[in-house]
Amino acid sequence: MSGRKVAAAALVIGIFWQVCAWLVDAAILPGPLVVLVTFLREAGGELGGHFLASFWRVLASMLISVALAAPAGLILGQSKRLNELLSPVIYLLYPIPKVVLVPVVLLFLGISDLSKIVIIFLILFFQILVLVRDQAAAIRPELLYSVRSLGAGRRGLFRFVYLPASIPAILTALRQSIGTAVAVLYIVELTATQRGLGYYIYFNGSTLFDYPKMYAGVLAMSLLGLGMYFAVDVLHRKVSPWQFQEETKSR
Repeated sequence: MSGRKVAAAALVIGIFWQVCAWLVDAAILPGPLVVLVTFLREAGGELGGHFLASFWRVLASMLISVALAAPAGLILGQSKRLNELLSPVIYLLYPIPKVVLVPVVLLFLGISDLSKIVIIFLILFFQILVLVRDQAAAIRPELLYSVRSLGAGRRGLFRFVYLPASIPAILTALRQSIGTAVAVLYIVELTATQRGLGYYIYFNGSTLFDYPKMYAGVLAMSLLGLGMYFAVDVLHRKVSPWQFQEETKSR
């Protein structure tokens, strides 16, 4: 998607927001310009620190998820026997909303960053695992036969066939999961912590009743999700440009 379209969409949202602020005419909905000024003022101070704390938690969760789920998905995609053995477990665990595990994880891991990272990790892990497994299992047999005929063993197939074919699935899973991960981040940062955008939003909105700061926190969390989404999207387009050829031709 082009930058002009994104800017135009942001402008439309800003105008709609301003109209709503005029109609409501109450402190609970300040206008976008008031929030933007507050955001710019706070970004170099308290808000910036909370943003970095949240960014670290999401980034760490993403890196750990890819490091563990991608190889596991590749192994399951290669081994029909292992996949048949573990598929019922994945089938049961995958649909469970991971946010319901927040109290359990907090009980076992405490209120440190680790507990928050683990919750987000659980969401990303299953998304990546399932997509990579399905992608690896869908590789055409004739491609595998041709690579084997060149003398490639299991390690060669993993490196030159399964891994390259599964990278798009990994990036697709990340793109699909970032919004959910940031939403869960807000929830986990409401519990037993004083660092993070979730805490900043809740504290300013529900305790201090400082609504411009609350909306500045919402804006910061939105930019966190958008920034990570666009970063993965750009990487996806560079790594797998053939998947976006139709979109490019239609412009």
